[in-house]
Amino acid sequence: MTDAAAPAEMAARSTHRAGLGFGGLAYALWGVLPLYFLLLAPSGAFEIVAWRVLFSLVFCALIITLTRTWGVLGRALKQPRLVWTMGLAGVFIFINWQTYVIAATTGHVVEAALGYFINPIVTVLLGVFVLREHLRRLQWVAIGISFLAVVVLAVGYGTLPWISLILAFSFGFYGLIKKRVGPNVDAVTGLTLETAWLAPVAVVQLLVVATVSGLTFGTVSPVHTMGLLAAGVITAVPLLLFAAAARRLPLTVLGLIQFVAPVIQFLVGVFILNEAMPVERWVGFGLVWVALIILTIDMIASGRAPRRSALEPA
Repeated sequence: MTDAAAPAEMAARSTHRAGLGFGGLAYALWGVLPLYFLLLAPSGAFEIVAWRVLFSLVFCALIITLTRTWGVLGRALKQPRLVWTMGLAGVFIFINWQTYVIAATTGHVVEAALGYFINPIVTVLLGVFVLREHLRRLQWVAIGISFLAVVVLAVGYGTLPWISLILAFSFGFYGLIKKRVGPNVDAVTGLTLETAWLAPVAVVQLLVVATVSGLTFGTVSPVHTMGLLAAGVITAVPLLLFAAAARRLPLTVLGLIQFVAPVIQFLVGVFILNEAMPVERWVGFGLVWVALIILTIDMIASGRAPRRSALEPA
């Protein structure tokens, strides 16, 4: 190694380590979200998500103000197709958020974790049916094993694992839309547009909750109120950390560490919240994990990174 090359390699290693740190922290935060939502009791899932939308919008506006990037948002607003596309993305992320918080607050954290384990498989399927991509043999094997896992779990539950499937497909479509938007919108601008579209829905949702059961915001304790206020920060910070990691790491590496979030969620559900894990659930999860190992081997062997759409959890 020449003296001139040494500083460049050291800088590259430093960048890589920083990227791993940002990415690991982002996925770790996503992994412990169920515990955060449980701490917001007695707030229900619909109230939590509504505040999450509104305070995320406020937090994004604060970031844009501090970074003086209102011009970036202004240029995005001048692109009608982009604005409408982010509105559609907002629909899918709203479905994802609502389902996830319902799962976290009703004792279905393990099922939610399964949804994010399945998500990469769903992403591959969307590539086939939406993007007309051709699958390699190992990818078909992984999909077949995943389908078998869903059948095993459905037989065990007595019904389809709807929470898992809704989370996997809603985030799969959300990721597909974000992939098509690509570099035209950064993380903060994208989240701002999405939550701006969802703000009226959130307001209506709060009005319904207020009428039916009453709002808990500001009525429980100062700590509880701060917890709801922090929902915007909890939503935006992991996304910003992920964006920082994505700029520093190959997508292949991001694809491999994306499983940190569902692994943590699974551990939280089983060992902290003591959710049931009957034999058929272990078998179903085992089949999904085998499918993911096959998918990862295929990804590494082919030298292709996983699609970004499978990388960002709720």
